[in-house]
Amino acid sequence: MGTRERRQREVAEREDLFLDAALELIRQDGLLNLQMSRIAEKSEYAVGTLYLHFASKEDLLLALVTRVFREYIELVKLAQAWKASSRDRMFAVGVADMMFVRRYPDYFRIAQYSVCEVAWQAASSERRKAFLDANDPLVEIVAGIVEDARRVGDLEAAGQTAQEMAIGVWALCNGYHNLSHAEGILADFSVHDPYLLMCRHLQGLLDGFRWKPISDVADAAALDALIERVCREVFNEECNETQGS
Repeated sequence: MGTRERRQREVAEREDLFLDAALELIRQDGLLNLQMSRIAEKSEYAVGTLYLHFASKEDLLLALVTRVFREYIELVKLAQAWKASSRDRMFAVGVADMMFVRRYPDYFRIAQYSVCEVAWQAASSERRKAFLDANDPLVEIVAGIVEDARRVGDLEAAGQTAQEMAIGVWALCNGYHNLSHAEGILADFSVHDPYLLMCRHLQGLLDGFRWKPISDVADAAALDALIERVCREVFNEECNETQGS
C-alpha cells in the first residue's frame, strides 16, 4: 500500500471514529444536545482535527445519515432480487423500511433533522452531493421494478414515469417515518401501529396505480400473511410485530 492510499485509509477510519462517537452521544444526550467539542473529546482528537473532516455539525450529521443509508440500500436490493411478482417486490421495498427502522431506530430522527431546510443549507455542497448520490440507487431500483411490471403487463402507464411512481412510494414511506417518530402526533387518531398502516396505504397506492394483482386492502389477514412472507423469504427474519419506533 502506497503512502497516498495509507493516508486515505487513515482519514476514512478517523471519520468513522468521529461518526461513531457522535451517534453514541446522540443516544446518550439527545440530538439537540450534540456538540462538536464533545465529539472531539470523546474521540480523543482536537476540535480542529474534527473540523478538518466536517465543516459544521450539520455536515457531520448528514455524513452520518449518508453512511447508514447505504445499509438501507442493501435491504432494498434484497427486495429487488426476490423471486416474486413485481407487485410483491415493490411491497417488499416498503417492508424494507420497517426492517431498517428496527435495526437503526435512531436513523430517521437524525435524517429528519439533517434534511430540513435550515440544516440542509448549513451542510456543505460536498456532503449534500454525497447524500444525494447515496439515494440514487434507491430510485433506480424502484424505477426498475416499475419497468419490469410494465414489461410483463402487470402495470399500465398510469400517466406517470417510472421515476415519478418511485417518488410516490418513497414519499409515502418517508411521511410515515416523520409521523411515527413525532411522539404523540398519531395518538389522537388511535394509530397503534403506524407501520402496519403504512403497509395498508402502500397497497392502496399500488392499487391506485392499477398494479396487478389488485389487493383487498380490507383483508387484514392477507396483509399480515404477506408481511410475514416478505420478512421470512426476503430478510430471513420474523415479523411478529411491525411497530418500528
